[in-house]
Amino acid sequence: MLTVLGCVASGVAIAAALPPWGWWPLALVGFAGLDLLLAGRGRASRFRRGWLVAAAWLYPSTIWMLDFSPPAFAAAGAVLGLFVAVACVFVPAGPGRHLALPGAMALAELARWSTPFGGVPLSTVPMTQADAPLAPLARLGGGLALTLATVAVGVALAALVERRPKVAVAVLAPVAVAFAVTLLLPRSHDVGGLEVALVQGGGAQRTRAVDSDARVVFQRHLDASAFVRPPVDLVVWPENVVNLDQLLGSSPEASELSELARRLDATVVPGVVEPAGPGHFTNYSVVIDPEGRFGDRYDKVQRVPFGEYVPFRWLMGPLSGGLLDTYVPKDAVAGTAPAVLDSQVGKLGVVISWEVFFERRARDAVVHGAEVILNPTNGSSYWLTVVQSQQVASSRLRALETDRWVLQTAPTGFSALVDPDGAVVQRTRIGEQRVVQGQVQRRHGLSLASRLGPWPWLTGAALLVAAGWAVDARRREVTPPATP
Repeated sequence: MLTVLGCVASGVAIAAALPPWGWWPLALVGFAGLDLLLAGRGRASRFRRGWLVAAAWLYPSTIWMLDFSPPAFAAAGAVLGLFVAVACVFVPAGPGRHLALPGAMALAELARWSTPFGGVPLSTVPMTQADAPLAPLARLGGGLALTLATVAVGVALAALVERRPKVAVAVLAPVAVAFAVTLLLPRSHDVGGLEVALVQGGGAQRTRAVDSDARVVFQRHLDASAFVRPPVDLVVWPENVVNLDQLLGSSPEASELSELARRLDATVVPGVVEPAGPGHFTNYSVVIDPEGRFGDRYDKVQRVPFGEYVPFRWLMGPLSGGLLDTYVPKDAVAGTAPAVLDSQVGKLGVVISWEVFFERRARDAVVHGAEVILNPTNGSSYWLTVVQSQQVASSRLRALETDRWVLQTAPTGFSALVDPDGAVVQRTRIGEQRVVQGQVQRRHGLSLASRLGPWPWLTGAALLVAAGWAVDARRREVTPPATP
Protein backbone atom coordinates (compact mmCIF):
# COMPACT_ATOMS: atom_id res chain seq x y z
CA MET A 1 0.00 0.00 0.00
CA LEU A 2 2.84 2.43 0.80
CA THR A 3 4.29 1.78 -2.64
CA VAL A 4 0.96 2.58 -4.32
CA LEU A 5 0.65 5.77 -2.26
CA GLY A 6 4.21 6.75 -3.23
CA CYS A 7 3.46 6.22 -6.93
CA VAL A 8 0.23 8.19 -6.74
CA ALA A 9 1.86 11.01 -4.77
CA SER A 10 4.69 11.28 -7.31
CA GLY A 11 2.28 11.35 -10.25
CA VAL A 12 -0.07 13.86 -8.61
CA ALA A 13 2.92 16.11 -7.88
CA ILE A 14 3.78 16.17 -11.60
CA ALA A 15 0.13 16.83 -12.48
CA ALA A 16 -0.03 19.72 -10.02
CA ALA A 17 2.97 21.32 -11.76
CA LEU A 18 0.97 21.48 -15.00
CA PRO A 19 -1.42 24.26 -15.96
CA PRO A 20 -3.93 25.30 -14.80
CA TRP A 21 -2.36 24.65 -11.39
CA GLY A 22 1.21 25.48 -12.32
CA TRP A 23 3.07 24.61 -9.10
CA TRP A 24 6.22 23.91 -11.11
CA PRO A 25 8.57 22.83 -8.24
CA LEU A 26 6.31 19.82 -7.65
CA ALA A 27 7.41 18.32 -10.97
CA LEU A 28 10.94 18.09 -9.58
CA VAL A 29 9.59 16.39 -6.45
CA GLY A 30 7.51 14.01 -8.58
CA PHE A 31 10.49 12.86 -10.63
CA ALA A 32 12.59 12.49 -7.49
CA GLY A 33 9.88 10.17 -6.20
CA LEU A 34 9.88 8.19 -9.45
CA ASP A 35 13.65 7.75 -9.26
CA LEU A 36 13.45 6.40 -5.71
CA LEU A 37 10.55 4.10 -6.61
CA LEU A 38 12.64 2.39 -9.29
CA ALA A 39 15.62 1.66 -7.04
CA GLY A 40 16.37 -2.04 -6.71
CA ARG A 41 13.22 -3.16 -8.53
CA GLY A 42 12.90 -5.79 -11.26
CA ARG A 43 11.67 -5.03 -14.76
CA ALA A 44 8.04 -5.96 -14.10
CA SER A 45 7.97 -3.88 -10.93
CA ARG A 46 9.54 -0.90 -12.68
CA PHE A 47 6.91 -1.18 -15.41
CA ARG A 48 4.03 -1.25 -12.92
CA ARG A 49 5.38 1.59 -10.82
CA GLY A 50 6.12 3.72 -13.87
CA TRP A 51 2.60 3.19 -15.22
CA LEU A 52 0.99 4.05 -11.90
CA VAL A 53 3.00 7.27 -11.60
CA ALA A 54 2.01 8.17 -15.16
CA ALA A 55 -1.66 7.43 -14.50
CA ALA A 56 -1.67 9.69 -11.44
CA TRP A 57 0.03 12.36 -13.57
CA LEU A 58 -2.10 12.07 -16.73
CA TYR A 59 -5.62 11.35 -15.52
CA PRO A 60 -6.02 14.55 -13.44
CA SER A 61 -4.37 16.70 -16.12
CA THR A 62 -6.59 15.34 -18.94
CA ILE A 63 -9.81 15.39 -16.91
CA TRP A 64 -11.49 17.48 -19.64
CA MET A 65 -11.74 14.31 -21.79
CA LEU A 66 -14.26 12.93 -19.33
CA ASP A 67 -16.81 15.42 -20.65
CA PHE A 68 -16.46 14.11 -24.20
CA SER A 69 -16.31 10.39 -23.51
CA PRO A 70 -15.60 8.51 -20.25
CA PRO A 71 -14.33 5.44 -22.16
CA ALA A 72 -11.97 7.63 -24.22
CA PHE A 73 -10.74 9.30 -21.03
CA ALA A 74 -10.01 5.93 -19.45
CA ALA A 75 -8.31 4.58 -22.57
CA ALA A 76 -6.20 7.67 -23.25
CA GLY A 77 -4.69 7.76 -19.76
CA ALA A 78 -3.96 4.04 -19.85
CA VAL A 79 -2.32 4.14 -23.28
CA LEU A 80 -0.31 7.31 -22.69
CA GLY A 81 0.85 5.89 -19.37
CA LEU A 82 2.49 3.03 -21.26
CA PHE A 83 5.11 5.41 -22.66
CA VAL A 84 6.36 6.16 -19.15
CA ALA A 85 6.02 2.53 -18.05
CA VAL A 86 8.13 1.27 -20.94
CA ALA A 87 10.69 4.02 -20.31
CA CYS A 88 11.04 2.82 -16.72
CA VAL A 89 11.83 -0.71 -17.96
CA PHE A 90 14.81 0.80 -19.78
CA VAL A 91 16.09 2.42 -16.59
CA PRO A 92 18.46 0.20 -14.56
CA ALA A 93 17.58 -0.48 -10.96
CA GLY A 94 20.99 0.45 -9.54
CA PRO A 95 22.85 3.77 -9.28
CA GLY A 96 22.96 3.99 -13.07
CA ARG A 97 19.30 4.99 -12.97
CA HIS A 98 20.38 8.51 -12.00
CA LEU A 99 21.86 8.84 -15.50
CA ALA A 100 19.32 6.79 -17.39
CA LEU A 101 16.04 8.20 -16.05
CA PRO A 102 16.37 11.70 -17.61
CA GLY A 103 17.30 10.14 -20.95
CA ALA A 104 14.53 7.53 -20.84
CA MET A 105 11.90 10.13 -19.94
CA ALA A 106 13.04 12.40 -22.76
CA LEU A 107 12.78 9.51 -25.23
CA ALA A 108 9.33 8.61 -23.89
CA GLU A 109 8.12 12.18 -24.25
CA LEU A 110 9.42 12.44 -27.82
CA ALA A 111 7.71 9.14 -28.66
CA ARG A 112 4.30 10.28 -27.45
CA TRP A 113 4.74 13.64 -29.18
CA SER A 114 5.09 11.63 -32.40
CA THR A 115 2.67 8.68 -32.15
CA PRO A 116 -0.11 7.54 -32.31
CA PHE A 117 -1.93 9.60 -34.94
CA GLY A 118 0.95 12.04 -35.28
CA GLY A 119 1.42 12.41 -31.53
CA VAL A 120 -0.51 13.39 -28.39
CA PRO A 121 1.60 16.10 -26.69
CA LEU A 122 -0.80 16.81 -23.81
CA SER A 123 0.26 17.32 -20.18
CA THR A 124 3.92 17.19 -21.10
CA VAL A 125 6.99 17.60 -18.91
CA PRO A 126 8.04 20.89 -20.61
CA MET A 127 4.62 22.40 -19.82
CA THR A 128 5.37 21.99 -16.10
CA GLN A 129 8.31 24.37 -16.50
CA ALA A 130 6.84 27.02 -18.84
CA ASP A 131 6.82 29.51 -15.95
CA ALA A 132 9.93 28.16 -14.18
CA PRO A 133 13.59 29.23 -14.10
CA LEU A 134 14.52 26.29 -16.35
CA ALA A 135 12.22 27.46 -19.17
CA PRO A 136 14.90 29.34 -21.21
CA LEU A 137 16.56 25.98 -21.92
CA ALA A 138 13.84 25.53 -24.55
CA ARG A 139 15.73 28.07 -26.67
CA LEU A 140 18.76 25.78 -26.59
CA GLY A 141 17.12 22.42 -27.25
CA GLY A 142 13.35 22.68 -27.25
CA GLY A 143 11.16 20.33 -25.24
CA LEU A 144 13.75 17.55 -25.08
CA ALA A 145 16.36 19.75 -23.43
CA LEU A 146 13.78 21.01 -20.96
CA THR A 147 12.61 17.46 -20.19
CA LEU A 148 16.18 16.27 -19.64
CA ALA A 149 16.89 19.16 -17.28
CA THR A 150 13.64 18.84 -15.34
CA VAL A 151 14.05 15.12 -14.70
CA ALA A 152 17.76 15.59 -13.94
CA VAL A 153 16.98 18.07 -11.17
CA GLY A 154 14.46 15.59 -9.79
CA VAL A 155 17.09 12.86 -9.90
CA ALA A 156 19.52 15.13 -8.05
CA LEU A 157 16.94 15.58 -5.29
CA ALA A 158 16.58 11.81 -5.08
CA ALA A 159 20.36 11.43 -4.81
CA LEU A 160 20.39 13.88 -1.92
CA VAL A 161 17.67 11.86 -0.18
CA GLU A 162 19.92 8.82 -0.59
CA ARG A 163 22.82 10.86 0.85
CA ARG A 164 24.82 10.85 -2.36
CA PRO A 165 25.76 14.52 -2.73
CA LYS A 166 28.51 13.79 -5.26
CA VAL A 167 25.95 12.13 -7.55
CA ALA A 168 23.63 15.12 -7.16
CA VAL A 169 26.42 17.52 -8.12
CA ALA A 170 27.43 15.34 -11.08
CA VAL A 171 23.84 15.29 -12.37
CA LEU A 172 23.27 19.02 -11.85
CA ALA A 173 26.55 20.16 -13.41
CA PRO A 174 25.50 19.55 -17.05
CA VAL A 175 22.20 21.32 -16.37
CA ALA A 176 24.07 24.35 -15.05
CA VAL A 177 26.41 24.34 -18.05
CA ALA A 178 23.48 24.09 -20.48
CA PHE A 179 21.72 26.96 -18.73
CA ALA A 180 24.85 29.12 -18.91
CA VAL A 181 25.23 28.35 -22.62
CA THR A 182 21.59 29.32 -23.16
CA LEU A 183 22.16 32.72 -21.57
CA LEU A 184 25.23 33.32 -23.77
CA LEU A 185 23.65 32.29 -27.08
CA PRO A 186 23.01 35.05 -29.63
CA ARG A 187 19.35 36.00 -29.92
CA SER A 188 17.14 36.80 -32.88
CA HIS A 189 16.93 40.50 -33.66
CA ASP A 190 14.05 42.91 -34.20
CA VAL A 191 13.41 44.12 -37.74
CA GLY A 192 10.35 46.29 -37.23
CA GLY A 193 7.29 46.76 -35.06
CA LEU A 194 3.69 45.78 -35.71
CA GLU A 195 0.56 47.08 -34.04
CA VAL A 196 -1.58 43.95 -33.69
CA ALA A 197 -5.13 43.28 -32.54
CA LEU A 198 -6.42 39.86 -31.46
CA VAL A 199 -10.20 39.62 -31.65
CA GLN A 200 -12.06 37.46 -29.13
CA GLY A 201 -15.80 37.40 -29.84
CA GLY A 202 -16.78 35.93 -26.48
CA GLY A 203 -19.52 33.51 -25.51
CA ALA A 204 -20.06 30.44 -23.41
CA GLN A 205 -17.56 27.64 -22.98
CA ARG A 206 -18.50 24.00 -23.52
CA THR A 207 -20.27 24.66 -26.80
CA ARG A 208 -19.63 22.67 -29.96
CA ALA A 209 -19.93 23.49 -33.64
CA VAL A 210 -22.74 21.00 -34.21
CA ASP A 211 -24.81 22.76 -31.52
CA SER A 212 -23.93 26.36 -32.48
CA ASP A 213 -25.13 28.90 -35.01
CA ALA A 214 -22.10 29.72 -37.16
CA ARG A 215 -23.50 33.10 -38.13
CA VAL A 216 -23.87 34.13 -34.48
CA VAL A 217 -20.21 33.28 -33.85
CA PHE A 218 -19.13 35.24 -36.93
CA GLN A 219 -21.22 38.25 -35.92
CA ARG A 220 -19.74 38.29 -32.42
CA HIS A 221 -16.28 38.65 -33.93
CA LEU A 222 -17.44 41.27 -36.39
CA ASP A 223 -18.99 43.22 -33.50
CA ALA A 224 -15.86 42.80 -31.34
CA SER A 225 -13.72 44.14 -34.19
CA ALA A 226 -15.37 47.50 -33.60
CA PHE A 227 -13.19 47.73 -30.47
CA VAL A 228 -9.99 47.70 -32.57
CA ARG A 229 -8.23 51.06 -32.23
CA PRO A 230 -6.68 52.33 -35.47
CA PRO A 231 -4.00 52.66 -36.60
CA VAL A 232 -3.36 48.92 -36.60
CA ASP A 233 -1.25 46.77 -38.92
CA LEU A 234 -2.55 43.25 -38.28
CA VAL A 235 -5.92 41.94 -37.04
CA VAL A 236 -6.16 38.23 -36.20
CA TRP A 237 -9.38 36.28 -35.79
CA PRO A 238 -9.54 32.83 -34.16
CA GLU A 239 -9.67 29.43 -35.81
CA ASN A 240 -12.85 28.47 -37.71
CA VAL A 241 -15.03 31.38 -36.57
CA VAL A 242 -15.82 31.81 -40.28
CA ASN A 243 -17.63 28.47 -40.56
CA LEU A 244 -19.28 28.10 -43.95
CA ASP A 245 -21.40 25.65 -45.91
CA GLN A 246 -20.08 27.13 -49.17
CA LEU A 247 -16.75 28.38 -50.46
CA LEU A 248 -15.56 31.61 -48.88
CA GLY A 249 -15.25 33.44 -52.19
CA SER A 250 -18.96 33.12 -52.91
CA SER A 251 -20.16 33.87 -49.38
CA PRO A 252 -21.49 37.13 -47.90
CA GLU A 253 -18.88 36.75 -45.14
CA ALA A 254 -16.13 37.36 -47.72
CA SER A 255 -17.54 40.81 -48.50
CA GLU A 256 -17.89 41.66 -44.81
CA LEU A 257 -14.30 40.63 -44.11
CA SER A 258 -13.03 42.66 -47.07
CA GLU A 259 -14.94 45.67 -45.82
CA LEU A 260 -13.45 45.20 -42.31
CA ALA A 261 -9.91 45.19 -43.73
CA ARG A 262 -10.62 48.35 -45.75
CA ARG A 263 -12.27 50.13 -42.83
CA LEU A 264 -9.35 49.39 -40.50
CA ASP A 265 -6.75 49.84 -43.27
CA ALA A 266 -5.14 46.68 -41.90
CA THR A 267 -4.17 43.17 -42.86
CA VAL A 268 -6.83 40.82 -41.49
CA VAL A 269 -6.22 37.08 -40.95
CA PRO A 270 -9.41 35.13 -40.14
CA GLY A 271 -9.77 31.39 -39.49
CA VAL A 272 -12.05 29.70 -42.03
CA VAL A 273 -13.75 26.33 -42.38
CA GLU A 274 -15.39 25.47 -45.69
CA PRO A 275 -16.56 22.28 -47.45
CA ALA A 276 -14.08 20.25 -49.52
CA GLY A 277 -16.22 17.63 -51.18
CA PRO A 278 -18.42 14.90 -49.68
CA GLY A 279 -17.47 14.09 -46.10
CA HIS A 280 -14.55 16.52 -45.96
CA PHE A 281 -13.71 20.12 -45.03
CA THR A 282 -10.73 22.44 -44.92
CA ASN A 283 -9.50 24.46 -41.95
CA TYR A 284 -7.28 27.39 -42.87
CA SER A 285 -6.12 30.93 -42.18
CA VAL A 286 -6.14 33.43 -45.03
CA VAL A 287 -4.65 36.89 -45.58
CA ILE A 288 -6.88 39.82 -46.50
CA ASP A 289 -4.89 42.94 -47.39
CA PRO A 290 -5.83 46.52 -46.42
CA GLU A 291 -7.60 46.95 -49.77
CA GLY A 292 -9.83 43.97 -49.06
CA ARG A 293 -8.15 41.55 -51.44
CA PHE A 294 -7.70 37.90 -50.49
CA GLY A 295 -4.15 36.59 -50.62
CA ASP A 296 -2.04 33.75 -49.24
CA ARG A 297 -3.60 30.91 -47.25
CA TYR A 298 -2.33 28.21 -44.89
CA ASP A 299 -4.24 24.95 -44.41
CA LYS A 300 -3.85 23.19 -41.07
CA VAL A 301 -1.41 20.29 -41.34
CA GLN A 302 -1.58 18.63 -37.90
CA ARG A 303 -5.22 17.58 -37.48
CA VAL A 304 -6.85 16.65 -34.17
CA PRO A 305 -7.58 12.91 -34.08
CA PHE A 306 -11.22 12.24 -33.10
CA GLY A 307 -11.79 16.01 -33.21
CA GLU A 308 -11.18 16.99 -36.83
CA TYR A 309 -11.00 13.55 -38.33
CA VAL A 310 -11.71 9.99 -37.23
CA PRO A 311 -8.85 7.52 -37.78
CA PHE A 312 -10.17 4.24 -39.16
CA ARG A 313 -13.67 5.70 -39.33
CA TRP A 314 -15.02 2.45 -40.75
CA LEU A 315 -14.12 0.78 -37.46
CA MET A 316 -14.20 3.57 -34.88
CA GLY A 317 -17.61 4.93 -35.94
CA PRO A 318 -19.54 1.72 -35.17
CA LEU A 319 -17.47 1.03 -32.03
CA SER A 320 -18.47 4.45 -30.64
CA GLY A 321 -22.15 3.66 -31.11
CA GLY A 322 -22.40 6.40 -33.71
CA LEU A 323 -21.20 9.18 -31.40
CA LEU A 324 -18.10 9.91 -33.48
CA ASP A 325 -20.14 10.15 -36.66
CA THR A 326 -22.48 12.58 -34.87
CA TYR A 327 -19.86 14.88 -33.37
CA VAL A 328 -17.22 14.51 -36.11
CA PRO A 329 -19.37 14.02 -39.20
CA LYS A 330 -16.64 15.13 -41.64
CA ASP A 331 -12.89 14.71 -41.87
CA ALA A 332 -10.51 17.64 -42.27
CA VAL A 333 -8.24 17.62 -45.30
CA ALA A 334 -4.64 17.97 -44.11
CA GLY A 335 -2.57 20.78 -45.60
CA THR A 336 0.88 20.21 -47.04
CA ALA A 337 2.42 23.70 -47.36
CA PRO A 338 4.95 25.32 -44.99
CA ALA A 339 3.44 26.99 -41.94
CA VAL A 340 3.78 30.57 -43.22
CA LEU A 341 1.65 33.29 -44.79
CA ASP A 342 3.07 35.99 -47.05
CA SER A 343 1.46 39.32 -46.22
CA GLN A 344 1.89 43.06 -46.53
CA VAL A 345 3.12 43.20 -42.92
CA GLY A 346 5.78 40.50 -43.30
CA LYS A 347 6.04 36.74 -43.18
CA LEU A 348 3.60 35.32 -40.65
CA GLY A 349 4.09 31.88 -39.15
CA VAL A 350 0.84 30.01 -38.46
CA VAL A 351 0.23 27.12 -36.09
CA ILE A 352 -3.51 26.53 -35.97
CA SER A 353 -4.87 25.46 -32.57
CA TRP A 354 -3.68 21.85 -31.91
CA GLU A 355 -0.52 22.56 -33.90
CA VAL A 356 0.87 24.80 -31.16
CA PHE A 357 1.39 21.71 -28.99
CA PHE A 358 3.92 20.44 -31.57
CA GLU A 359 7.25 22.26 -31.56
CA ARG A 360 7.97 20.84 -35.03
CA ARG A 361 5.15 22.96 -36.48
CA ALA A 362 6.53 26.20 -35.03
CA ARG A 363 10.01 25.21 -36.16
CA ASP A 364 8.64 24.65 -39.67
CA ALA A 365 7.33 28.22 -39.59
CA VAL A 366 10.57 29.91 -38.56
CA VAL A 367 12.84 27.91 -40.85
CA HIS A 368 10.60 29.13 -43.68
CA GLY A 369 11.10 32.73 -42.63
CA ALA A 370 8.32 33.48 -40.13
CA GLU A 371 8.92 36.77 -38.31
CA VAL A 372 6.05 36.39 -35.85
CA ILE A 373 3.86 33.36 -35.05
CA LEU A 374 0.06 33.28 -35.03
CA ASN A 375 -1.88 30.67 -33.07
CA PRO A 376 -5.54 31.03 -34.05
CA THR A 377 -7.43 28.48 -31.97
CA ASN A 378 -10.88 27.42 -30.82
CA GLY A 379 -11.17 25.96 -27.34
CA SER A 380 -14.84 26.76 -26.83
CA SER A 381 -15.94 23.11 -26.81
CA TYR A 382 -13.82 22.15 -23.80
CA TRP A 383 -14.98 21.69 -20.22
CA LEU A 384 -12.98 23.57 -17.55
CA THR A 385 -9.83 25.50 -18.54
CA VAL A 386 -7.24 22.71 -18.53
CA VAL A 387 -6.74 22.57 -22.29
CA GLN A 388 -6.83 26.34 -22.69
CA SER A 389 -4.23 26.97 -19.99
CA GLN A 390 -2.00 24.19 -21.32
CA GLN A 391 -2.27 25.85 -24.72
CA VAL A 392 -1.04 29.14 -23.28
CA ALA A 393 1.89 27.23 -21.76
CA SER A 394 2.57 25.71 -25.18
CA SER A 395 2.51 29.16 -26.80
CA ARG A 396 5.05 30.28 -24.21
CA LEU A 397 7.29 27.33 -25.01
CA ARG A 398 6.99 27.93 -28.77
CA ALA A 399 7.93 31.59 -28.20
CA LEU A 400 11.05 30.55 -26.29
CA GLU A 401 12.05 27.84 -28.78
CA THR A 402 11.66 30.07 -31.84
CA ASP A 403 12.64 33.40 -30.22
CA ARG A 404 9.49 34.96 -31.72
CA TRP A 405 6.38 36.74 -30.52
CA VAL A 406 3.39 34.36 -30.42
CA LEU A 407 -0.14 35.70 -30.90
CA GLN A 408 -2.79 33.29 -29.56
CA THR A 409 -6.38 34.11 -30.51
CA ALA A 410 -9.46 32.19 -29.31
CA PRO A 411 -13.21 32.87 -29.65
CA THR A 412 -14.02 32.38 -25.95
CA GLY A 413 -10.53 32.39 -24.39
CA PHE A 414 -7.72 32.36 -23.76
CA SER A 415 -6.29 34.93 -26.18
CA ALA A 416 -2.78 36.13 -25.39
CA LEU A 417 0.26 38.09 -26.50
CA VAL A 418 3.46 36.20 -25.63
CA ASP A 419 6.89 37.77 -26.04
CA PRO A 420 10.09 35.94 -27.17
CA ASP A 421 11.08 35.38 -23.53
CA GLY A 422 7.90 33.36 -23.02
CA ALA A 423 6.23 36.03 -20.88
CA VAL A 424 2.48 36.58 -21.25
CA VAL A 425 2.15 40.32 -21.90
CA GLN A 426 -1.66 40.33 -22.12
CA ARG A 427 -4.30 37.63 -21.70
CA THR A 428 -8.09 37.59 -21.80
CA ARG A 429 -10.51 35.92 -19.42
CA ILE A 430 -12.73 33.03 -20.43
CA GLY A 431 -15.99 34.06 -22.09
CA GLU A 432 -15.37 37.79 -22.45
CA GLN A 433 -15.68 39.79 -25.65
CA ARG A 434 -12.44 41.67 -25.98
CA VAL A 435 -9.69 42.85 -28.29
CA VAL A 436 -6.11 42.35 -27.16
CA GLN A 437 -4.10 45.09 -28.83
CA GLY A 438 -0.44 45.95 -28.57
CA GLN A 439 2.95 46.40 -30.18
CA VAL A 440 5.03 43.35 -31.17
CA GLN A 441 8.28 43.01 -33.06
CA ARG A 442 9.01 41.11 -36.23
CA ARG A 443 12.21 39.13 -35.72
CA HIS A 444 14.92 37.52 -37.85
CA GLY A 445 17.42 34.81 -36.92
CA LEU A 446 17.11 31.21 -35.73
CA SER A 447 17.55 29.93 -32.20
CA LEU A 448 19.72 26.85 -31.74
CA ALA A 449 16.59 24.80 -31.03
CA SER A 450 15.04 25.87 -34.35
CA ARG A 451 18.29 25.44 -36.25
CA LEU A 452 19.19 21.94 -35.02
CA GLY A 453 15.83 20.45 -34.08
CA PRO A 454 15.60 17.58 -31.58
CA TRP A 455 18.35 15.38 -33.02
CA PRO A 456 21.31 16.34 -30.77
CA TRP A 457 19.15 15.94 -27.68
CA LEU A 458 17.65 12.68 -28.92
CA THR A 459 21.19 11.34 -29.30
CA GLY A 460 22.16 12.64 -25.87
CA ALA A 461 19.11 11.02 -24.27
CA ALA A 462 19.94 7.65 -25.81
CA LEU A 463 23.56 7.95 -24.64
CA LEU A 464 22.40 8.68 -21.09
CA VAL A 465 20.34 5.50 -21.03
CA ALA A 466 23.30 3.51 -22.35
CA ALA A 467 25.64 5.14 -19.83
CA GLY A 468 23.27 4.28 -16.99
CA TRP A 469 23.33 0.61 -17.91
CA ALA A 470 27.11 0.73 -18.30
CA VAL A 471 27.46 2.15 -14.78
CA ASP A 472 25.31 -0.62 -13.35
CA ALA A 473 27.21 -3.28 -15.31
CA ARG A 474 30.53 -1.93 -14.06
CA ARG A 475 29.24 -1.87 -10.50
CA ARG A 476 28.28 -5.54 -10.71
CA GLU A 477 31.76 -6.39 -12.03
CA VAL A 478 33.60 -4.70 -9.17
CA THR A 479 31.26 -5.75 -6.37
CA PRO A 480 32.61 -8.91 -4.68
CA PRO A 481 30.14 -11.76 -4.28
CA ALA A 482 28.36 -11.95 -0.97
CA THR A 483 29.73 -14.34 1.66
CA PRO A 484 27.64 -17.51 1.82
